[in-house]
Amino acid sequence: MYSKWITRMIQAAAALLFLAGMYFWSRPQAQTQELEFGMFTGSNWGVENADAFVIIDRAIERFEESHPGVTVRYTSGIEKKDYSEWCAKRLLEGEMPDVFMVLDTDFNQYCSLGILQELNTFMESDPEFQNEEIFQTAMDIGKGMEEIQYALPYEVVPTMLFVNKTLLRQEGIEMPQQDWTWDDFLEICRKVTKDTDGDGRIDQFGTYNYSWQDAMYTSGGSAFDNEKQNVDFSNQYVIESVKFMKELLALNQGENVTQEDFDAGKVAFMPLTFAEYRTYKTYPYKIKKYSNFQWDCTTFPGRTHGENISKVDALLIGINHDSTEKELAWEFLKELVCGYESQLDIFRYSQGVSVLESVARSEKAASIIQEDMDKEEQVISGELLCDVIEHGTITPKYYQYETYEQMISLANTEITEIFEKNKNIESSMKIFQREIRKYLNQ
Repeated sequence: MYSKWITRMIQAAAALLFLAGMYFWSRPQAQTQELEFGMFTGSNWGVENADAFVIIDRAIERFEESHPGVTVRYTSGIEKKDYSEWCAKRLLEGEMPDVFMVLDTDFNQYCSLGILQELNTFMESDPEFQNEEIFQTAMDIGKGMEEIQYALPYEVVPTMLFVNKTLLRQEGIEMPQQDWTWDDFLEICRKVTKDTDGDGRIDQFGTYNYSWQDAMYTSGGSAFDNEKQNVDFSNQYVIESVKFMKELLALNQGENVTQEDFDAGKVAFMPLTFAEYRTYKTYPYKIKKYSNFQWDCTTFPGRTHGENISKVDALLIGINHDSTEKELAWEFLKELVCGYESQLDIFRYSQGVSVLESVARSEKAASIIQEDMDKEEQVISGELLCDVIEHGTITPKYYQYETYEQMISLANTEITEIFEKNKNIESSMKIFQREIRKYLNQ
């Protein structure tokens, strides 16, 4: 009797174990989701940056912590110069990353080929995404035709005007105001341009590397009409910009101004990006560059007051149209672009500016910039930085990048010839415009 009871108990226990096992194996098992992120190493802005992966690693750590069961991986060691080719290879293999950095040289082509996922639906349906927190100029860089958002800006860099404050001080000239004009600029350049050693040759100059394009951005117009989607190098704004450049160059009396002249403290103004400002304002690069004079940045002079506009660029990040994890990809994209710590890390570990206005204006960002500078050095104000970005201009979207660059190259060649041969500007630019039309119809 007792042995039968033992046998029944063993059988019951075995049945319970069997049922428990069946329940366990029939339950939906927790699945690990994986995202791949495509990125390149180094800086997008042509300056030294050994911390490119730090920002991404920190962002991935936060994202994985807030998304249990999710892992994000990336391939390290891809240089920017090889990145487009790497993406092309992955695309041909059908293995494009779920989320990836997009170079400006590739953006238009990716849009036209349907490689990038349209983001408008994600943006409009996600209550956590606050479009107005991101600089509108930077958002526009990630738009294709018909206002479709194909990528979000991750890091933004405006171009500003480098000012040799020591040289201006020696010549008794005050730092220009932020709403200064072409006339103010020309007058300062006229005052500083001179022969300082008495050998009969000009050796101190007003500006280096300032171009007709810089003038065009501040002319009140452009060669490129975004609304009509056409180009006109013979309009009044381009003509006035070229004329202004001719006046500036005439001050040098035929002398060729070089980078070495600026580095030696013999030039008052030079355009540079904010990334260069960050790099050459801090150690150890400050020792190598511009250490023999004090310098700062300001806006470009406008044709009239209030037209102090300059070029703004951004590094974009998009989602693969064929990704099988689009919702998760969108969440990771938001972490990179909208995450406060991720965007503050732009100031900590890169040379660009956060795309979030609240971060760019913050005292924390200013203190980070100040850390590697001399105490007496004045950090560019968040107000000025944001103003330059908000009112900046971007590369037109209605031409492929290669076509746009080719047009600019042809214009540079033509304008250089106008200056060298003292040709009539109006008639020469009209002839050039006809050539551009022929080029675009090819």
